[in-house]
Formats: sequence, structure tokens, C-alpha cells
Amino acid sequence: MDLPWAEPYRIKTIEPIYRPSRVEREAWIKAAQYNLFNLRSEQVYIDLLTDSGTGAMSSAQWSEIMLGDESYAGASSYYKLKDAIERILGFPFFLPTHQGRAAENVLFSAMIGVGDAGQGKVVPGNSHFDTTKGHIEFRHAKAIDCTIDEAFDTELDHPFKGNIDLAKLEAVYKKYPRQAIPLCVLTITCNSSGGQPVSMANIKAVAALSRQYHIPLFFDSARFAENAYFIKTRETGYSDKTIKQIVREMFSYADGVTMSSKKDGIVNIGGFIAFRDQELFRQCCTFNIMFEGFITYGGMAGRDMGALSVGLDEATEFDYLEARVGQVAYLGRKLTDSGIVVQRPYGGHAIFVDARKFLPQVPKEQFIAQTLGIELYREGGVRGVEIGTLLADRDPETHQERYPALELLRLAIPRRTYTNSHMDYIAAALANVKERAGGIRKGFVIKWEAPIMRHFTVELSPAP
Repeated sequence: MDLPWAEPYRIKTIEPIYRPSRVEREAWIKAAQYNLFNLRSEQVYIDLLTDSGTGAMSSAQWSEIMLGDESYAGASSYYKLKDAIERILGFPFFLPTHQGRAAENVLFSAMIGVGDAGQGKVVPGNSHFDTTKGHIEFRHAKAIDCTIDEAFDTELDHPFKGNIDLAKLEAVYKKYPRQAIPLCVLTITCNSSGGQPVSMANIKAVAALSRQYHIPLFFDSARFAENAYFIKTRETGYSDKTIKQIVREMFSYADGVTMSSKKDGIVNIGGFIAFRDQELFRQCCTFNIMFEGFITYGGMAGRDMGALSVGLDEATEFDYLEARVGQVAYLGRKLTDSGIVVQRPYGGHAIFVDARKFLPQVPKEQFIAQTLGIELYREGGVRGVEIGTLLADRDPETHQERYPALELLRLAIPRRTYTNSHMDYIAAALANVKERAGGIRKGFVIKWEAPIMRHFTVELSPAP
């Protein structure tokens, strides 16, 4: 008989985790002002808040921690990372940053401008994530979502829900003058639409359209390896190509990338910007030195650059990706079998629960997905994160709530960290919440919120 599949690694170090009681969980979430970000890590049994920087590094990566060159300028660890980026991604110029949002800050300072320089400017893309949109709006520019409509039907099985609608994108290019569109941002995979991939055909078409209108195309590439895996397994003509071959082709269509290395770099901290154009690289150097540090460290320790250089190689191996994406799909199937509606097909890094269909009685003004996240924590000590109205923020001009097409609870699975037994526990906890979902009719209201990116620090109270 055929041998069963097993993970392509063995566990070398473990960390004990505490399972708090129901009484403790109730007290802790109240003290946290019903904001899951405010919970201490020891108050959480299984932490699915994010897959960013929460994965397990390999023994090869840990060896680089001991080999790190911490020289202020010209560190050998910088050149090790530079070589890996050029070899795997194909970009000759790069700047290290301490994480992905810092890369956005540096790049947007050069391309959109600083202060209110973004007034009247727009940045089209596919469902920009929170920090991307935040940096755009902080500069008084506007992010325009051009994602295909199929992305917003959670029960529709479309293989590439991260795709940009070319008609929507061209409408933006025609409506605004060239100087009002500093760049287009293509997010691979698209987190806000459920960790959904972008097809190679769509990448090519977006690149061609952008070249036609002379608009630079940059990738938000935090989960680029997972995107390449989906191209290999879902798109005609790529099944016989290696992940690294697909990655090189994907990036060949981009003018540059921003990267949160805490995802598909499989490290705890770090990011970078990579470029083809030397002049833009030089412009960004000024902002990198101002905001991050000298251009050969940019807020990263040498040891972390070394670990990242290894992580980029490991993340672009098929066996690793099969295990990583397969575990996400395992949780997705468990939830589907329990009658829970999630974004289909299952994403690369997380399962996104359709909170609106889970809690149809909760009014949209009372933050449906956040309510579901709180109920899951109460039930089993599992922490997810809201991708819904809280994250969407208020309209910067009218200050009215922006109600997104989807209210999602994201369950982001850290890389090489939890076992399938943990997935079974998560599924059982959410199934228990589903059994009593009919009695959950009220959500939460805001006590205090920040003027931008409020979901990180918002304080809530139960709706009266």
C-alpha cells in the first residue's frame, strides 16, 4: 500500500503552553477591554492572532544566529542576504528594514511623498492590508481596491481569488492622471481576501497593463512562496516547475517588492525592499537611513539577516510548503465538516471564518467578527484576529464606519509550530461556539479608538 504523508521535519525544541480555565479567560478578556491584542501571551492557549514572526526556525537558521556579523557598516550578513535575494527573487538592489510596515514607510515616502504630499493621489491594488492602507492614508492618498468580485463570495471555489480585476484597474488608470498614481501594489497572497493567491496569468496581465500606462508595479510579497505553491498546484503549465522557478518568474514582472520577512522568510523579525531601478533605490536609501538605520543593516541585527537568508531558501522548497499549506487545509476541512462557512478555497496561511454567516443575529454596527473572536477565546483560549469593520477603520474624510464586503475571523497558523492535534482542538472549540451561536445576539461597542489603525489598540465594551 501507499505510505501515508508525514511532515518533512522533526521537532527538536518545545515550549510548554498553559491552558487557562474558563473563569480565567472570562476575567482576562474583560480586563483586556475585549481587544484580543491586549491579552498577554501566557493567557492564550493556542495563538492564531498572526503567522507573522511566530513560526519555528530551523537548526540551520539557528546556526546563523551564532554566525551573525554585527558590524555597523558592510556586515557580511548583509551580503549573505543580498546574495539570497538576488538569487531567489532576482532583484539586484535591496534595503533591509526591521519589518514589512517599515519597508512600506520607506518606499511610500519616496514614491508617494511625505506629509500631505499624497493629497489627490491614489494607489490601486488587490485588497490592501491594514498597514499598507494605513501608510497610504497617512500620506492623505487613497487606496483603491480592484480585487475581482469573486473574492467576496466565501462559498465560491475560485482558484485565484486574489486576482486583480483588469477592467477595474484600467478604469483607475484612465480616470486619474499618471502623476496621481505613484504605483500599483499587488499583494501575494492577498491576506485581506482570505490568504488567496494571484495567478501567474493575472500577474502578467497586471504588469502589462501597468507598463502600458507607465505605472510602477510593486508586490507586497510577505507570502510569496505560498502564492508560488498555489500556482504550481492550481495553474495550468506550472505543475512540473519548481517553486524557485515559479518565484523567479513571478518577480520578473515586478519593478520591486516590499517584504515582511516574518512570514515567508520564517524569521521572528525583519523585512526588506528590493528594486530593479538603481535611482529609486538611491532615493529610498535616504529614508532608510532616516527611519531604519544604515543601508547595510536597516534595523536588523546581522544574525537575523543570516537567518533570513536561510529562511528564504527553506520557504521555497515544495516539501516545506506542502506541509505548511496542508496543515491550513486540514483545519479548513475540519471546520467545513462541522458546517462552519469559511473562505473557499482554503488560503495559504490561515482559515478565514465567515463571521456574518456564523452570527447572523449580531448587528453589523457591533463588530461581528470581533464578537466571534471573543467567543472563541472564551470557549477554548484560542486567539484569532478580526478582519472586518474594526480593521477597515473609519473613512478618513467622513469619519463614518466603512463596512467591508466580508466580516472574517482569521485563524492564522504559525509555521512549523503546532500539530494537527492543536487543529482538532481549535475546530472543536469553534464547533462548540456554533452550537450556541443562536443565543449570541449582541456584539460590542467602542469605548475608545485611535484615529488610524484603531484595531490594534481599540477598547470595547459589551453592547447594551
